[in-house]
Amino acid sequence: MLLAFAITAGMMFACGVYLMLRRSMVRLIIGLLLISYSVNLIIFSMDDPNTRGAPIIDSVEESAMSDPLPQALILTAIVISFGVLAFTLALGYRATQVAGTDNIDTLQSTDRGT
Repeated sequence: MLLAFAITAGMMFACGVYLMLRRSMVRLIIGLLLISYSVNLIIFSMDDPNTRGAPIIDSVEESAMSDPLPQALILTAIVISFGVLAFTLALGYRATQVAGTDNIDTLQSTDRGT
């Protein structure tokens, strides 16, 4: 199970990096999303969900309890990635409006030197 998580996270991370290297703003944002999802999956795989019980003291023995820290880290990472996604979508939308294209090479030519 953990090997499947590792392979899936690695493939998602590789696809995210590949998409971020393309010249489209939309692909850059999708690549950023894939990388954040793969990091969440890596954090989730820190604790094996098959061998542990719920983190409730009354229901299971203390040695068989699951660690609640990875769950809290994933929840925090989801909230942060949602904020970053909202910012990049707004930034990409505004840049596309100004330049008239989502090509990153064209967007570099619209920079004004000071």
